[in-house]
Amino acid sequence: MDHAQSCYELPLPITEKSNPISRDIDRADAKHMVQILKRCDAEIFEKKINEDPSHQGINSLPVIQTMVDVAKKVEMMLRDPEESLIVLSGCGTSGRIAFLLVRSFNQMLSVQKHKQIFSYIIAGGDRALLTSQEAPEDNPVVGARMLNEVCAGKKQVLFIGISCGLSAPFVAGQLDLCLKHLDVFTPVLLGFNPVHMARNDQMQDCSFHFKEVAERMATEQKRGKAFILNPIVGPEAISGSSRMKGGSTTKILLETLLLAGHEAVFREKTISPECLSSWITASEKIFERTYSHSDKLTDLIQKAGESLQRNGHVYYIGWRTLGIIGMIDASECIPTFGADFGDVRGFLNNGFKMLKNKEGDLSSMGPEFAIGHIDFVHTILPVLNQDDMILFLFTVKDDLHDVTALANQVKGKTSNVHAIIHDLETQTVPEKVCNLFETVLKIPWSFPLDDNISIIMMQHWELSTKCCLNALSTGAHILKGKIYMNFMIDLKVTNSKLYRRAINILQRFTGRSKTECESALLRAIYSRDDVSEEMNSADASKHIELANTRDQVVPTALVMIQRSCRVAEAKHHLKSHAVIRDAVTSPVSTADKKR
Repeated sequence: MDHAQSCYELPLPITEKSNPISRDIDRADAKHMVQILKRCDAEIFEKKINEDPSHQGINSLPVIQTMVDVAKKVEMMLRDPEESLIVLSGCGTSGRIAFLLVRSFNQMLSVQKHKQIFSYIIAGGDRALLTSQEAPEDNPVVGARMLNEVCAGKKQVLFIGISCGLSAPFVAGQLDLCLKHLDVFTPVLLGFNPVHMARNDQMQDCSFHFKEVAERMATEQKRGKAFILNPIVGPEAISGSSRMKGGSTTKILLETLLLAGHEAVFREKTISPECLSSWITASEKIFERTYSHSDKLTDLIQKAGESLQRNGHVYYIGWRTLGIIGMIDASECIPTFGADFGDVRGFLNNGFKMLKNKEGDLSSMGPEFAIGHIDFVHTILPVLNQDDMILFLFTVKDDLHDVTALANQVKGKTSNVHAIIHDLETQTVPEKVCNLFETVLKIPWSFPLDDNISIIMMQHWELSTKCCLNALSTGAHILKGKIYMNFMIDLKVTNSKLYRRAINILQRFTGRSKTECESALLRAIYSRDDVSEEMNSADASKHIELANTRDQVVPTALVMIQRSCRVAEAKHHLKSHAVIRDAVTSPVSTADKKR
């Protein structure tokens, strides 16, 4: 990284920084991508990140102790279910992980014939579980209102607000509400930056900013009235892409502390630092076991990349929560890589009946919400071709007759059919089923006999599958040319966080001032070669609204700056280069000079 780029690195929060491990991931082949992603994921479990005392890893004593304290609050709520509620809330990936955890732990309570006291909130409502709904993240007032509605009539609420970058106004509004009513709420903030790096710009319709809320949380933590859980896990492999390490670490930490509270109530197990540490170690072993199959994962990334390069599609066909993991991964490709809705899609057995979301069947809302296997058979199967990659996601515990029947149907249209399969050492998927697939990433697992084993087993399989699919969709889009170094340069500018990120990216790669970079961004958004007074004075929300309808906004702005050219020239140049890095770094041709 040259000086012009690195000089913009220091003031940024950790979750927005560029990870030196993955700096040249856009030049890597699939095999090396897997090795890079493995090293980045390993940072989640590092004992010590650096010498800064505010940078504690997930295995550090302060983080483990905070988890113990929150787990004891979970236990308290579970012992008094009639008056209590545990709410998990977030935006985008954080909200989807919140939904998945609530679904899982309510299922565990159902098995125990216990009142289901877990609830989730996601910015944008249930539509955001399946599609990108980035704009609602900017509204703290709506966040607070949704929390108020969910908690009506409850006397004690444990609220866990998830914001990987300590930045989401939606969550800040909810935490502010909690802090004003500590007689009812015990707020927990989960993220992966130190408090002093929390977002500090003004929020929509609000007199406070996220950093101020985080500082108030820190003050109340000293009194045991609130908790901040913010271990440092290092920058993402793709800068700012918190769907990866951020999402995985959220799942690991919350599953661990929620399970500790559950075990204390139903199995009389003591909540201790040693117990929680051992569960985190078990999560680390999930990553190790998954990455031990790197050759097969490499093959899958290569196949997916070839499909996207040929303008084909990638389809995840999943069973139970592995299908949900597939749909989550697919939904994240649009804002992260500027992908089209159809590029990567996920389908789930029994659709919304299996999803079990609060708002029920959303299939009438449009083609993005056609999520069942039957929808795949009716709408996708008839038009499948060899350029499309189909990836089955299932376990030895799923209906293998159903898997076989659907695989045979797909193979009637294409041989580009693959599978990620989770086995037990005592029970394996028959070879005749495995032989249906061209590439099989098959992972064997061993679990002790346990009352909760089926759900805990699924949670482990979910994390392993998430690791694989994050690698696959990221690697495939890198092969398609959607990443510049390790920056998601073709991101959709759909909210204030991404608007700021877009300007930061332009500053990093050009060394120009914030004003110059914002001007170029506005020219790209409005497709104009000058910036009018009206554009300059408009609120950022107006720019974001229009940017949401535009493609390749950030690459266009970058090419305009780097090549000192007009909007039309920049767009033409991007069209003539499949890889964005090549478009930016290639020399100016004679034709370009004449244009």
